[in-house]
Amino acid sequence: MSTEQAPRIGWRAPEIEEELPQLRIVVSHARLSRAGAAKRGSPPGVERRLHDLSNRYRGARAVGVRREPVPSAYRVFYRQIGLDPEVARTPIEEAVLERMLRGGFLSEGLLQDVLLIALVDTGVPVWALDAQAVHGELGVRLSREGEPLGRASDAWSLPSGRLVVADDTVALGLLFGELAEDCEPGARTRELTLFAVQVAGVPMLYVEEALWSCRHGLERAR
Repeated sequence: MSTEQAPRIGWRAPEIEEELPQLRIVVSHARLSRAGAAKRGSPPGVERRLHDLSNRYRGARAVGVRREPVPSAYRVFYRQIGLDPEVARTPIEEAVLERMLRGGFLSEGLLQDVLLIALVDTGVPVWALDAQAVHGELGVRLSREGEPLGRASDAWSLPSGRLVVADDTVALGLLFGELAEDCEPGARTRELTLFAVQVAGVPMLYVEEALWSCRHGLERAR
């Protein structure tokens, strides 16, 4: 699996193309320098970047982030799919709220840190899966009644009609929600499948920048 390939657009089920034509899953890949590196602590450069971003998001900037164009686009999409962004916060708003409560963007390990940096820099959320857990191409569809989230024997069952990110065989995560535990990167993970969610009003340039930032941060770490 080459890490040099450009990000590509995932598939969409016909009902998604009809009802949410501007929703896209954009997929990229990253290869770690060693197995499990994503779960290790971040190098000093990544921690410094978090500190710099913490200084950028203070006071009025933090409070007003929801009015910026890209965060605002995700708020509009949340309402479109029946989510209240005042209750179910968008990823960037959740991250900024955590920054205010904790006094900064705190390091939580390499993978979480690079995902957070990409989100705060661009407003575009990115998620990571263990590439070995992805069978075929990623896309977005509606869940089927009782289907499992992931492949684990104890995976919890989904109700019908939820928006899910899936591969060719199973649902791997809820759109803007949690991933299947058995598909998340772990101690043996060497390759990652990264995906971002693009909605109306979010330029592809921002999406590509978010994915590049994650891949660059992960592949440079030793």
